[in-house]
Amino acid sequence: MSTSNFADALVAKVREIYCTDQFIPLHAPRLGETEKSYVIDAIDSTFVSSVGKNVVEFEEAIAKYTGARFAVAVSSGTAALHVALHAIGVRAGDEVITTPLTFVATCNAISYCGGSPIFVDVDRSTLGLSPDSLDQFLEEYAEVRDDGLCWNRFSEKVIRACVPVHNLGHPAQVEKIIIICERYNIPVIEDAAESLGSYSGGTHTGRLGSLGTLSFNGNKIITTGGGGAIITDSERLKERIKHLTTTAKQPHPYLFIHDEIGFNYRLPNLNAALGLAQIEQLEHFVIQKRQLSSVYAEWLDDYADIRFFSEPAKARSNYWLNAIFLPNKESRDDLLKRANECGVMTRPMWTPMTTLTMYKDCQQYELVNTFQIEDTLVNIPSSAVGQR
Repeated sequence: MSTSNFADALVAKVREIYCTDQFIPLHAPRLGETEKSYVIDAIDSTFVSSVGKNVVEFEEAIAKYTGARFAVAVSSGTAALHVALHAIGVRAGDEVITTPLTFVATCNAISYCGGSPIFVDVDRSTLGLSPDSLDQFLEEYAEVRDDGLCWNRFSEKVIRACVPVHNLGHPAQVEKIIIICERYNIPVIEDAAESLGSYSGGTHTGRLGSLGTLSFNGNKIITTGGGGAIITDSERLKERIKHLTTTAKQPHPYLFIHDEIGFNYRLPNLNAALGLAQIEQLEHFVIQKRQLSSVYAEWLDDYADIRFFSEPAKARSNYWLNAIFLPNKESRDDLLKRANECGVMTRPMWTPMTTLTMYKDCQQYELVNTFQIEDTLVNIPSSAVGQR
């Protein structure tokens, strides 16, 4: 079957699933009367900014759902990454290992700290950072010196952290990554922005590293409009992050005493109200999205040249965005063009960070899988389907 014929078949299937001949977005939020009620209550309380009971309750709900001891709610997933890196000690001149196959916020957050990313390859089985590539890179370039820090022999800079990303909601092999990083005294921060509701071996994403970061942007599985969170089991890190995200203000009845440069990153109470209504339905959303992935996977069994990307072994993915692999870049581009022309939104994988002007000169290590995936992967409509 030609790509154009497959594109038409995909468009027809997606329209059948969503029961509409109108434009179909890649991922839309599910909002209803409960969300309206909670937000109106927050407005009536007059606590609409960064102080209010909804923030505390939302943090408790995030911690309970993920199994983390603590959660700190912030204004965006990018803010979560920035403050997590800052809290772990990333400073000007440091380097942070991550994947080139990620949304730009991962690398921007490293840059906000004055650091530089190092790019290692991804696994085709997870779309996340490859433990094998990481291990090989560190063996070739890294060494722990007398100061206890991991130094890059190539750049003569400290490798301060490693940030694996759970791409499209699928858990990366963080257990293996942590074991490797521990040999080199490198803390791990999980970018779990896309993977709320995803588990690896029974553990929620973001729980294994020193810190995990989440996003509640409008296109995520649940939304606060804009927002994010940091999860951790460390009380010390939780207190540090709360202090940093409230402009490093010391407690006082009326004086404004700030003891370091902090960030105005706390999630507003109004947004937290929306988040509380959404997180009540999170598990229901995950079930609906997993059912949708099964529909796609079963339908694609009839297409020998097209592969549906299924969750990694021993994982439960939230299938934030469903993905298919085309035979080559030409067929990928043909599908993207045709489907979008027909009003069914599709998109390729993230543009590799190493091709962007800001990051093209950063150190990179054998990115074979990265470019194969970027050339052939297409995301297809993934909004939850069914009754609320």
